[in-house]
Amino acid sequence: MRLAGYLIIFPVALFLFSCNERATQQKEAEKRKADSLEQVKKAEEEERKRPRTAADIKLTKDFAFDNYTLADEYPYEDTNRVFQWDKIKEKLAFIDNFQREKKHYAVLQNYKNKNGEAPVVGNYLRNAYKRVSDTLGTERYQSVPLYKEGNHDVPVLYGRDGSLVELLSSDTIPMIKVAGLSFEGTWEVPKRYVKTIGDTVAFNHVVVVDVTNQNICTIERSEETSWRIRSMNPATSGMHKPPYSKETPTGIFVLQEKKPKMLYLKDGTKTIQGYAPYASRFTNGGYIHGVPTQNPNARIIEYSASLGTVPRSHMCVRNASSHAKFIYDWAKTFQSLIIVID
Repeated sequence: MRLAGYLIIFPVALFLFSCNERATQQKEAEKRKADSLEQVKKAEEEERKRPRTAADIKLTKDFAFDNYTLADEYPYEDTNRVFQWDKIKEKLAFIDNFQREKKHYAVLQNYKNKNGEAPVVGNYLRNAYKRVSDTLGTERYQSVPLYKEGNHDVPVLYGRDGSLVELLSSDTIPMIKVAGLSFEGTWEVPKRYVKTIGDTVAFNHVVVVDVTNQNICTIERSEETSWRIRSMNPATSGMHKPPYSKETPTGIFVLQEKKPKMLYLKDGTKTIQGYAPYASRFTNGGYIHGVPTQNPNARIIEYSASLGTVPRSHMCVRNASSHAKFIYDWAKTFQSLIIVID
């Protein structure tokens, strides 16, 4: 192009170079952004898969039952008692972890040997109650035989009634393969001792009984690692006193049944001595219940001065009767866990 006798040359090459440079820079920026997003997604995925620990668990007090509420630490005689929140958080993290992947759940059941007395284990002991038990101290009575895979001659251990397990095989075959969630190991169990509760159940309601500090709390999940404390109360657990009274066993159990009025017998007889109101059974003859009466026709007793003192029950966990009713109404069978810690 000429203008007034001059030749004007546009810087086309420079213009094209500038456009290409901007395009390259834009692509590099988009790649960096994509790489950054990919790293974020990868980090989030790794965080999602990371096993939860007690440090991840968030507990917030939000009482649904606020009578007889205890402090986190409180005086008892010449010492202090506590709610063991660190230990409780460890248990809640354990529950969170096994529920993060889809599992088929079941419960081991043999209340009052209703599914048949378990065979004698290979190595057995006689405990203080003159009953056969395995090497870990679990009694044969009301328990479930646990066999090594492929060896069904003699059971190795006993699984407690109410123990939570994961199904690893069909529940229609004679010997069902299970993995313990309430206890360790993979075992085979005769079908009649296994009750399937499915793969959609979510354990969002937890009752924690502390046999050392003689207290009880109820906890409800609000989010993945966030839980609300719904009550904190005194309780009385089982004591070791052969031949009738037994300690409340430690472990994780499934709430199996409820009785508005649980009748009990006078020791060593078949005579009904009284009842305990609002009873929620979790293992063998172990219930969470209200204050027991000494007469089957007596009115409900709301509170006892012995609550929160020393173990004195036969295996059960005594509560104020109104607190037992709260648990009775709040916790659903086969959807709630009872954790007993020491």
